[in-house]
Amino acid sequence: MQFSVFYLLLAVAAGIAIGFLISKSIDNSRIAGVRNQTITLLKEATDSAERIKRDRITEAKDEIFKIRQDAERDIKERRGELQRAERKIEQKEENLDRKLDKVGHKEEELRYKQEELDQRAAEIEVVLKQQLARLEEIAGMTREEAQEILLRKTEEEAQYVIGIRLKELEEKAKREAERKARDIIITAVQRCAVEHSSDATVSVVPLPTDDMKGRIIGREGRNIRAFETLTGVDLIVDDTPEAVTLSSFDPVRREIARLSLERLITDGRIHPARIEELIEKATRDVEEQIMEAGEAALLETGIKNMHAELIRTLGQLKFRFSYGQNALSHSLEVAHISGIIAAELGIDEEMARRAGLLHDLGKAVDHQVEGPHATIGADLAKRFGERSEIISAIAAHHDNVEAKNIYDIIVACADAISASRPGARRESLDAYIKRLEKLEELAQAFTGVSKAYAIQAGREVRVLVMPNNTDDGTVHKLAYDIARKIEEEMKYPGQIKVTVSREMRSTEYAK
Repeated sequence: MQFSVFYLLLAVAAGIAIGFLISKSIDNSRIAGVRNQTITLLKEATDSAERIKRDRITEAKDEIFKIRQDAERDIKERRGELQRAERKIEQKEENLDRKLDKVGHKEEELRYKQEELDQRAAEIEVVLKQQLARLEEIAGMTREEAQEILLRKTEEEAQYVIGIRLKELEEKAKREAERKARDIIITAVQRCAVEHSSDATVSVVPLPTDDMKGRIIGREGRNIRAFETLTGVDLIVDDTPEAVTLSSFDPVRREIARLSLERLITDGRIHPARIEELIEKATRDVEEQIMEAGEAALLETGIKNMHAELIRTLGQLKFRFSYGQNALSHSLEVAHISGIIAAELGIDEEMARRAGLLHDLGKAVDHQVEGPHATIGADLAKRFGERSEIISAIAAHHDNVEAKNIYDIIVACADAISASRPGARRESLDAYIKRLEKLEELAQAFTGVSKAYAIQAGREVRVLVMPNNTDDGTVHKLAYDIARKIEEEMKYPGQIKVTVSREMRSTEYAK
């Protein structure tokens, strides 16, 4: 059994050895074939690579040849362009050299000419100095003295000529118009006079005692807040003894507040409910006063058939002031003056009075509506059916629009007369004194004036001049210059008359 296994193993080993020898022989033959095939492929690849290499080298040589030809042609063209540019530059340089040569010659010529001019100027200067010295020797004065005399003489002659010419022009313009205008204005002023009240945007209400201030203010300020809310007026409680101040630009509201506060103080029961009750009553009372004032104005001027709203607005002017002049009183005065002027001119008196009465209608509501009061008043008159002549006169009385008819001019003149006549408008004492001092200072600032006096409440300035330094022509010119200076630097209603006086006095003593 063991021997059979041994022989079996031996046989297997022998089989394996024989198989190995046989496979090795076969592999060797295959390797030899593969080697030969590889050598053949390598040879063919080498030959193909050589051919491709030769072809690429040939193509590269052709390409290089073409590039070289293009580069040579481009270089040749560039060289030609450079040569042409060099020739142009050389030509420009030659031209520039020629021009520089010409400039150099001209500079030399100019230098010679400048030297000649300097020499001649020096000679002329010497001659002038000699002539001036000779003239000064002959005249017995220096050049500056002669110039001063000549200028002073020329200025005096010019002042005289200008003054005479101004006087002639003024007299020519005023010869006829001044006489007629003076007669109409004097007649109107003589026949019309009304009272005027002081201007105020505040009303002062007296109190019986200072303890009343606390009651007016109320607990935590409830009374004063209710009062200001209902009236639309500022109630000022300050250190002024036994008085409080009401401040508002609306004169009707201020009047309602004043009346209500006075009744509250008299009644003594000051609380929000009572404040509201008395303000309502005061509003009704003031409205009645407004309508009564408007109707009284119509009755006084003899005007009929006016819209109720215009009558009410006209009545509101009773509580409106301008420069201390009551607006309703001013309107009545303008209405009367307008009627008088119209009568003198022979035109419709009632139309003129109506236009004059309504001319300041816009002042009653100008704190509520934006724009000039003349425009506002014209719009109101148009809205409530007034005639076109009335509307035009209202709109044009302050030159907001151009005057279109005779009533426009009459109302504007009457308005100026009423506003500018002495005493019509009130101003504070300080402002009054300052205005007079300013008038005198303006007049005294002019050369030749010795004294200046503002008279007639600042409506006239009388100027005294030194007689030795002025003549009659200069006096007219000086009056004109002072009037223009006042117009430029001061604001005033109406007009200011400037009177310049020149008086020669001679005094001797008998011994």
